[in-house]
Amino acid sequence: MSLTRRQFLGHSTVAAAALAIPMVADRSVLGANDEIRVGIIGLGVRGMGAHLPGFEGQKGVRVTAVCDPDRQRLDQSADAIRSKYQHDVEKFVDLRKVIESKDLDVVAVATMQYWHALPTIWACQAGKDVYCEKPLSHFIWEGQQMVKAARKHNRVVQTGTQSRSSETARASIAYVKSGQLGKIKYLTAFANKPRTSIGKRTEPLPIPETLDYELWCGPARKEPIYRDRIQYDCSFTWNMGDGESCNQGVHEIDLARWVLGEEKLPRRVISCGGRFTFNDAGDVPNTQIIYYDFPSAPVLYEVHNMVAGKGSKEAPDFLGVRTDTCVHCEGGHVMLRSGFACDNEGKKIKTFSGGEDHFGNFIDAVRAGNRELLHADVLEGYRSTAVTHAGNISYRLGKPASAAEIRKSVGDTPYFNDMVERLFTHLKAHEIDVDAATITLGPWLDVDRDGECFKDSAEANALVQGTYREPWLIGEV
Repeated sequence: MSLTRRQFLGHSTVAAAALAIPMVADRSVLGANDEIRVGIIGLGVRGMGAHLPGFEGQKGVRVTAVCDPDRQRLDQSADAIRSKYQHDVEKFVDLRKVIESKDLDVVAVATMQYWHALPTIWACQAGKDVYCEKPLSHFIWEGQQMVKAARKHNRVVQTGTQSRSSETARASIAYVKSGQLGKIKYLTAFANKPRTSIGKRTEPLPIPETLDYELWCGPARKEPIYRDRIQYDCSFTWNMGDGESCNQGVHEIDLARWVLGEEKLPRRVISCGGRFTFNDAGDVPNTQIIYYDFPSAPVLYEVHNMVAGKGSKEAPDFLGVRTDTCVHCEGGHVMLRSGFACDNEGKKIKTFSGGEDHFGNFIDAVRAGNRELLHADVLEGYRSTAVTHAGNISYRLGKPASAAEIRKSVGDTPYFNDMVERLFTHLKAHEIDVDAATITLGPWLDVDRDGECFKDSAEANALVQGTYREPWLIGEV
């Protein structure tokens, strides 16, 4: 790791003492009766709502430390743990102090994705295993470094794509692979998740006194906030988030890669869409379609963060389902997450069911010291996240276009034509003039699948690399 000690330590309003992070490379196997001690970084919905019960519900596992740059959230979380689980936890504002602690075996990263790479890499360097939320990374390049760090230091690193542990998904995929519905023609992955405006202020949002804003921003740009909420809504900005096609889409794309057996980026990609009707401080699309050209079969993705139409209270759907990955086969289709198969007339012919314990799978691998036991190893998380970033990179390089221009660019691309027309229909339902230049059309990007970058596009490759604010820098592993 070419990360200097100065870069690691950085500067913070709470960092008064130098940290010495132990570089532990040896893999220790925990006994059946050894307690696994977990520190959770990030105490929002995933940290407190999923990671805490997910780990506390495992035999021989205890959350012994919590960390958040918001002292109010930190205190509230510690009080909630004491009340529900009848034990105290050590509290940290600075995530680097959690990572250096010798009293932890596991670091759980439940921050927003712009704060995923550094703590994961640092924890691997410090000899700790990691459970990192999805999407794994904010940029493709930093995801590569996360994988390298896990391998270099021989750590168990699980990605929070929990469908990998879903028995329903496993049974659905096994059915597709059995060939009973014939060959796969293409896949439609989709997320119909209506959201609301994040607001657009004329004056910057005041930063709470309880929040260490320097730590909270970390590697992202430190700038005034013109939305109404400081926390989760940052995911609807390119500075700290990656839009729904990555935030939610990594789940559906992960299932698509899994059923296809694809281990590399698609051969080419194109995306179009926009942020319509909200008129807010967000800059990621709330309506987006993407074409991923994989060798085995094309994967199409669509996002609808708006309701079905103007004045409607209903969410859009695809074949009656709001969010899923649909595998279109010669003899019908299968919804992988929902767990059912239909014939070509739409008649349901098979259902699948089963539970999921992604945290349990991770703990089993940690206790055995064996990453091969993981259902969602960091490499799989990286691959799926990188695919979603590729789609967004096309969108981010896009320019305003009319429906006619989009049809011309798409041409006779198999199956994507129908998705383009669905996009136009959806926008017209919101009284948006698609014949004007209202939609952002990204370019076709050819992918160097072995180099994990783009051919003949310096602009696209700059977005692969990403940007970081000093001193929160990531070095080559």
